[in-house]
Amino acid sequence: MSPRVAVLAGGISHERDVSRRSGRRVADALREAGCEVLVLDVDAQLIPALRAEAPDVVWPVLHGAVGEDGSIRDVLELLGLPYVGTRPASCRRAWDKPVAAAVVERAGLVVPEAIALPHDLFRDLGAPAVLSAVLQRLGLPLVVKPARGGSALGVGVVREPGDLPRAVVECFAYGDTAVLQRFVAGTEVAVAVLDIDGAPRALPAVEIVADGPYDYAARYTAGAVEFFAPARLDPEAARAVAAAAERAHEALGLRHLSRMDFIVDAQGVPHFLEANVAPGMTETSLLPLGAAAAGEDVESLYRRIVDVAVAEAVGGGTPVPRHAADGAPATAGGLLTP
Repeated sequence: MSPRVAVLAGGISHERDVSRRSGRRVADALREAGCEVLVLDVDAQLIPALRAEAPDVVWPVLHGAVGEDGSIRDVLELLGLPYVGTRPASCRRAWDKPVAAAVVERAGLVVPEAIALPHDLFRDLGAPAVLSAVLQRLGLPLVVKPARGGSALGVGVVREPGDLPRAVVECFAYGDTAVLQRFVAGTEVAVAVLDIDGAPRALPAVEIVADGPYDYAARYTAGAVEFFAPARLDPEAARAVAAAAERAHEALGLRHLSRMDFIVDAQGVPHFLEANVAPGMTETSLLPLGAAAAGEDVESLYRRIVDVAVAEAVGGGTPVPRHAADGAPATAGGLLTP
C-alpha cells in the first residue's frame, strides 16, 4: 500500500516562499514515487487537517524558526504523528549557531573563532567599544550573521572597519543575537548527510561559486551561482569534509537527513559553519545536487526516506538518535575557538 504523506510547506517565517518551493518539489517527487501526497500550510487549519487526513507520515519542509527550531515537531509528537527528520531537542541544538558550533567543536571539528553578541548587550555596552574589541580580537574580514536563521538572510561579509556597525544593525533585523565570525578563505561547500541505512552517509560535497556574496538572492535565483557536484577538492580533502559532516550529524543527534556547510581551506581542512535540519529542496538547492552526484534520483531517495520514517513508527515509535549529544549546552555565547 502506498504511504499517505503530508508535506508541510510555507509557514510564516522570512523563508516562506522558499519553503513553498521546496515543498512542491518534494511533493512532486513523492507522487512520482507512488506516494499519496497532500501539501499543507502551517496555519489554523493544520491540526484539524492532520487529524482528519491521518497521514502515515508527515514531512516538514519548513525553513526558518517554525521549521527548524523543533516547535512544529513538538506539535507532531503531541498529535502522535510520525514524521521525517530530526527530533525537537536536536533541532534546537542545530538551530542555534553558537550552540551547534560548541557541540561540533567538542566532537573534534574545527570551528572559526566567533563571538555571539545579543542586541541588548550591544546597546548597553555601546557599539563603538564592543566593535573595537571585536576588531582587535578577530580582525578583518569578518562574517556577520544571525545566531538563528537560514537562507543567508541577514548575513554579510565585512572587509572595512566602517562597514561593521551597519552590518551588525542589519543582522539584528533577523534576530536578537548576531554572530561575528572570523572569515575563513577557501572553498565553500555543502555536504548533505543521509541517515536511513543504519549509519550517517555523506553525499558528495557541492562546491558553491558565486560572483558576489552567496546571499538570499543568489541562492534562489537560477543561474546566479555556479555549482560543482562533486566539489573540486582533492581526494583527501573530500574524505575529510565527508567525515566532518557525518561527525557533526552524529554529534548534534540529527536524524534521516541534514546538510552541513563548510569552508575548506588551502590545506584541505574543513571549517564548520552551520548545520541545517531542513535543507532546501528547490531546483537550486544543494541536497538534490549532492544526491545527483551520488547517482541517486530524488524520487527513489525521498521514497526511501519516507519508508524509513514509517517503518520506525510501526516498529515501536520514533527512536532517539543513536549519537545524540548528551549534555549539550542549551545556550552558548562568547568566544568559540578552534
